[in-house]
Amino acid sequence: MTDQKRSAEKDRLARRSFLALIAAATLGAATRPAVAAEPMIKVHKDPNCGCCSGWVQHLRDAGFTVQVEDASDLSNVRSRLGVPADLAACHTAEVDGYILEGHVPASAVRRLLAERPKALGLAVPGMPVGSPGMEGGHPQPYAVVQFGPAGRTTYMRFVGKEAIG
Repeated sequence: MTDQKRSAEKDRLARRSFLALIAAATLGAATRPAVAAEPMIKVHKDPNCGCCSGWVQHLRDAGFTVQVEDASDLSNVRSRLGVPADLAACHTAEVDGYILEGHVPASAVRRLLAERPKALGLAVPGMPVGSPGMEGGHPQPYAVVQFGPAGRTTYMRFVGKEAIG
C-alpha cells in the first residue's frame, strides 16, 4: 500500500470514528430521560414584610422558581386555600397542588414534592428564630407540620435551616 493510500485510509477511518461518536452522542441524548423542571412556587405576602422576602430568597437560592404576589389581605388567601387559622404565619405559598404556610425550609418542600403525601400542605406556625427568612439571634428548634383532611403530623424538625432527628 502506498503512503497516499494509507493516508486516505486513515482519513476515512477518522471520519467514520467521528461520525460514530456523533451518532452515539445523539442517540444517548435522545434516550436519556428528560429532567422534569421543578414546579414554580407562588408566594402570597405582605409587600412590606422583610422576612417574607428573606424566605423567597431562600427558595431561590435553593433553585426554585418563585413568583411573588403582594397581598394586603392574606386572611382571604388562607381561607380560600384552607389553611387552619392556628397554623397561620406571615406568608402563604402554593406549589404543585400543595400549600406552604410560613417559613418552610426548601429541603422540606423538596421532600414534599418527591413524596407527594395526601395532605393539603406544610406549615411552620409563627415565626421561629433561625428559620429561613428569620435568620439572626439564636436559632430555635421548630417543627414543620403536615396538615390536611387526615389531620396533622410533624413532617420534619429543624434548628435554623438544618433538619434534625
